[in-house]
Amino acid sequence: MGEEKKGFFKRLVSGLTKTRDNIVSGIDSIFKGFSHIDDDFYEELEEILIMGDLGVRATMDIIEDLKKKVKENHIKEPADCKQFLIESIKEQMDVGEAAYEFEHQTSVVLVIGVNGVGKTTTIGKLAGKLRDQGKKVVLAAADTFRAAAGEQLKEWARRADADLIGGQEGSDPAAVVFDAVAAAKSRKADVLLVDTAGRLHNKKNLMEELRKINRVLEREYPEAFRETLVVLDGTTGQNALAQAKEFKDVADITGIVLTKMDGTAKGGIAVAIQAELGIPVKYIGVGETIDDLQKFNSDDFVNALFMTEE
Repeated sequence: MGEEKKGFFKRLVSGLTKTRDNIVSGIDSIFKGFSHIDDDFYEELEEILIMGDLGVRATMDIIEDLKKKVKENHIKEPADCKQFLIESIKEQMDVGEAAYEFEHQTSVVLVIGVNGVGKTTTIGKLAGKLRDQGKKVVLAAADTFRAAAGEQLKEWARRADADLIGGQEGSDPAAVVFDAVAAAKSRKADVLLVDTAGRLHNKKNLMEELRKINRVLEREYPEAFRETLVVLDGTTGQNALAQAKEFKDVADITGIVLTKMDGTAKGGIAVAIQAELGIPVKYIGVGETIDDLQKFNSDDFVNALFMTEE
């Protein structure tokens, strides 16, 4: 593990404290409380995982997988199957290397999310991270319904040394994207990051707006690799999952960013989202600073949750 990664692992461990108290302590008491592995044991385990926001589908898959591993390895003692449980949870969440394809080519990253989930901040942090990799970034302020979003983005653009296009309240988002593509091309930018409005209560408008933006991108920038990330607030648990489902209806989502994972007991939602939607969690945020947003790594996440160092 590199230094930054080590630092993030530490933050992840402390950020997942409430989730750990919520899930792991319950799991541990089951492992201690049962003298042998039987249906009751699995049932109790299942309940704890579902209550811990891992979601029904993920939980069922994890339990099935665990049963298989227990059988194959002839395990009799509950204590001996904890490691297998940890493995099963990791397998549920693995996103694979292809998840960050957009970093290696000219790309457009659309970022979607309702207000208040940390969307603009996430874009700013992503811009900073890409900048640290030596990439040229253009930011498009296509969330034109909120004056504050433009101001916030300006500050992040300054920090990340990125060009900011748009930011006039009430202007047409698709027009902003049109201008941003022109800027990205002329500056030979590696990544164009687009902040879009996230008004889920009016899905029709949102769909129409995204459709327009997509049309502009297809026409003006067909060579760019496309990534669409949805930012969700981890503290909202099952509500975040519901939101992800809604967004999946209106856009071709390629990844999830889970913010505010520090200080919530609902961190298990990371597992649920992946299992229920088949969309990988690609980034996870556990705090305010730019280093608090990191690529999601299922091994690190589960190790931090169970506090097992690799």
